[in-house]
Amino acid sequence: MSKKVYCTAQFQPKAGLEDEVFAKLQALEPNAHREDACILYTVTRHISSPFADGDSFPIVFHEIWADMESFEAHCQREEIKAFFAENCDAEHGPIIKWNVTIYSDEPNNFDAPIIQKS
Repeated sequence: MSKKVYCTAQFQPKAGLEDEVFAKLQALEPNAHREDACILYTVTRHISSPFADGDSFPIVFHEIWADMESFEAHCQREEIKAFFAENCDAEHGPIIKWNVTIYSDEPNNFDAPIIQKS
């Protein structure tokens, strides 16, 4: 059974502050990569393509965590809480809108094998 958690965190910076927000999010990567359960933690910026012209926030974090417990522990780190407080929640912060969602790669009612550990 897969316990992985996939997180997509999207950010809409205030006009003209895209580069600043991107740099602030990139600064979070090194410490997240130090977390044992971090499988992927990469900030990306939207680019244009005629083959992918859907609506999107301009900056998106792609994350994969080993399990829900690890994802939630990451979210409680002081560095992460401070980022959201200073950049998203604060009236003067550079981010006007954000959306953080998590996903599983398992279908509902998946009959995963149970492996007994000796």
